Amino acid sequence: MSLPSKILNELSKVEPGAEFSGRLGGRIRSSSKSYFVKLGSAQEAEQYTGEADSLKAINAGAPGLAPKVFASGVFEDDRPFFISEYKDMSRLTDTGAIKLANRLSTELHTYESEDGFGFNVPTYCGATRMKNGWYGSWEECYSEMIGDLLMKLRKTGRYQELCAKGESIRNEVIPWLLGPLQIRPVLLHGDLWSGNVGVDSTTGEPVIFDPSAFFGHNEADLAIARIFGGFPRSFFAEYHKHLPKTKPESQYELRGHLYELFHYLNHTVLFGGGYEASATRKMDILIESMDSSAQAHDA
Repeated sequence: MSLPSKILNELSKVEPGAEFSGRLGGRIRSSSKSYFVKLGSAQEAEQYTGEADSLKAINAGAPGLAPKVFASGVFEDDRPFFISEYKDMSRLTDTGAIKLANRLSTELHTYESEDGFGFNVPTYCGATRMKNGWYGSWEECYSEMIGDLLMKLRKTGRYQELCAKGESIRNEVIPWLLGPLQIRPVLLHGDLWSGNVGVDSTTGEPVIFDPSAFFGHNEADLAIARIFGGFPRSFFAEYHKHLPKTKPESQYELRGHLYELFHYLNHTVLFGGGYEASATRKMDILIESMDSSAQAHDA
């Protein structure tokens, strides 16, 4: 299948004088380079913008860690397009995981926002729209992120008990765990599971892709990596060697449960099924821990 003329025109702006062959949604080659190119529907325009802005931010914070975006935008017919580097990748190796931990802890997760917590445009975590915006505190930002997912669950007409517990998380647990933190807003990938990381087959360097970026607490970016695995223990050890656990360290595991809750709620939105039970378990752990802490304080 020949490439659409409007895509060829955009590619010619990136590499003037070259000839291109390949397919949309896959590798497109010139005589010297390879590109990843996709053309979406009008309904996907916001999603394309979120991905492009996320990748651009990641490359500003950690150059080369994500595919470079060469061009993106919307054509006159409202269809979005996206042109980036093509990366030939293999799965994350133990060596690649250690390199990734180093780059996250010393580069990406030290790249700060001047605008606060959040992100400048909506992004998509899987198929779930993250409305984003800017917030003055991490407590407020994360509460909105959880609240947005709870709203989506309520709209289904189900999950009443889950959503009621979720409001307790927002009103009580989040202020308790996140309110006292002394942190700066740093750039996160937002969906850092093993399916969104790999190793460049040419260079051996780690690559992250399909982001849902925002500026938040660095520890939140580790949550989905713990849920679905694919990251060796050495990844977390290397990471915290350069970027220590946030104080109070005694609440590190509880914060991990809180950050994992976001992904369990999002997967409940996307897939339902057993993810509701997993989200409920996380909420129960958090609420019980908060209650125990309050009782110990009163004793």
